[in-house]
Amino acid sequence: MREHQSRLAAYPYDDFSELAGPLQEPVEDGRVRFRPVTRGAARARAWLLVTAALVFEVLFLLFLLRPANHPEFSDDWPSYLAMGLIGSIAVIELLRLVNVFTLAIATLNARDPVPTVPLTGQRVAFITTIVPSREPIEMVRRTLEAAVRVRYEGTLDVWLLDEGDDPAVRTMCAELGVRHFTRHGVPEWNRETGRHKARTKHGNYNAWLDAHGDGYDFWLSVDSDHVPLPNFAERLMGYFHDRDVAFVVGPQVYGNYDRFVTRAAESQQYLFHSVLQRAANRFGTAMFVGTNNAVRLSALRAVGGLQDSITEDAATSIVWHSSRNPETGTKWRSVYTPDVLAVGEGPTTWRDYFVQQGRWARGTDEVVLRRFWRLAWRLSFWRRAHYGLLMSYYPAAAISWVLGVTNVVAYLLTGVAGLLVPAQLWLMLYVNAAVLQVAVYFWNRQHNVSPHEEDGSSGVSGMAISVMSTPMYVSALWAALRGRNISFAVTRKGAVSGDRLGSFAKNLWWAGVLVLALGASELLGNDHPAIRAWALLTLLMCLLPVAIWVAGLMGRRLRPAPRPAPQVAPVVAPRAPAVTFVGNHVVDVPAVDAPADAVAAAVPVPAVPAADVPVPQESSR
Repeated sequence: MREHQSRLAAYPYDDFSELAGPLQEPVEDGRVRFRPVTRGAARARAWLLVTAALVFEVLFLLFLLRPANHPEFSDDWPSYLAMGLIGSIAVIELLRLVNVFTLAIATLNARDPVPTVPLTGQRVAFITTIVPSREPIEMVRRTLEAAVRVRYEGTLDVWLLDEGDDPAVRTMCAELGVRHFTRHGVPEWNRETGRHKARTKHGNYNAWLDAHGDGYDFWLSVDSDHVPLPNFAERLMGYFHDRDVAFVVGPQVYGNYDRFVTRAAESQQYLFHSVLQRAANRFGTAMFVGTNNAVRLSALRAVGGLQDSITEDAATSIVWHSSRNPETGTKWRSVYTPDVLAVGEGPTTWRDYFVQQGRWARGTDEVVLRRFWRLAWRLSFWRRAHYGLLMSYYPAAAISWVLGVTNVVAYLLTGVAGLLVPAQLWLMLYVNAAVLQVAVYFWNRQHNVSPHEEDGSSGVSGMAISVMSTPMYVSALWAALRGRNISFAVTRKGAVSGDRLGSFAKNLWWAGVLVLALGASELLGNDHPAIRAWALLTLLMCLLPVAIWVAGLMGRRLRPAPRPAPQVAPVVAPRAPAVTFVGNHVVDVPAVDAPADAVAAAVPVPAVPAADVPVPQESSR
């Protein structure tokens, strides 16, 4: 508990909870207003930068594919292989152009909402969940203790949705004055598929919606490891003055910012939370994020609840934005606020991080392949374009990785190269294109919403860990193409078990392919320096997570043992008020003795250089 509070005190979360500005009175019709993130002369410079990056990338693509760079064709297998490799290079560069275009458009369209005073007098449920077998009760206690301190002028009930109907969880809820709900043992709320699918987050929420949703107008929700700030409701509820706003979401940050994996995982999300979600405000299509949000329950009922997907937030977003508000006839809109209103717990091990990335990628791929194209025609052009660009990241990264490795291995084993370009000329042009792309990335760093990353920080760790995750994206896309069902995997919270060599199995498989190809090329004499350099660079990115893990193990073994803490007299906790329910309200009753802890306060790929900037997309944890 004290460790968590020291983390909260170490960073200026209060300041970052008001990044959108001071609360204002709503306009007469309640419509949400927005203002560009980049204004004045800075906007003109942004236009010049993104235009230069796009133009140079297009010219580089055209240069690579010009006929003069093609090998002479003859009717034999090396010629057919070369033509196939040229086609794969074209696909890689087109996907990289999409990446640059996405970043450029987002840079110019990024907007922040004008925050308004909260919509008061509503019936609001504050909801979080627990899977007792996977999530520590003490972690959830911290979240609930913070939730009961959230300020709101109206009814605000705190609910815990318990997947296991655990007696210890029930006891904790009674201590804190939190309402307890479980679907455990109820067959109609534990189906094999659908909106009530067993052992899924969306199934748990939908069961509560059916059982108790009619008693509320809105919910506020956080993941169980996300501690809300006291102004959580005050900063989110104001946007619901606009009757067409279905939901409001905020950024995800990790308070356990003391390990490389956690720091890099948060840095990786910088583009999504600081740029792409802000750009979505331009079209009213901010993506639903399950980690912390506010939802109009009439809008959720109108679309049938959270959708059946391992990334239910992305799937539900598309359904929402393709549907109309039955009261106004207008398409539902959403709002993204840069205000940091909840502090979460990120993955601390490579295993947990890779599981998280694989689930996000698998869910996005499933939405792209089976949902998006069925609903795309119901979206406006700009909404359709935004979703298409945003959700292209994971499949594009996977495809580029596979095609890039294919090009490298094909040359190392056969000596056949797709394009005949002098290495120095190719490197010069490629570096110029990459530098401009990275410049756009760094330009947007000034708008970073993370309270943990220092001003002027590069975000290189986020770019690097994106590359290291690409083998997970490949496996996720392959599973989605095969239609293979996978179970929802809760990211472990408070986990004490570390990584093993098997945690890096996918990275090591690709490393093995490259090592074998490089070894064979030595025997075959296929030693083009540029292609061998790309093979070695790709091999490095495959092995880098293992190297970081081993270095961490060695560092911990060499670190001196901590001195034992001095003995101190125990502190007697004050008497805590008990609570009882009156209607939808929690009210005090005479004090009872309570234990102290119950009242404590609260996309670079093998065929492209590692300098390329990924455009990651996040979904629910």
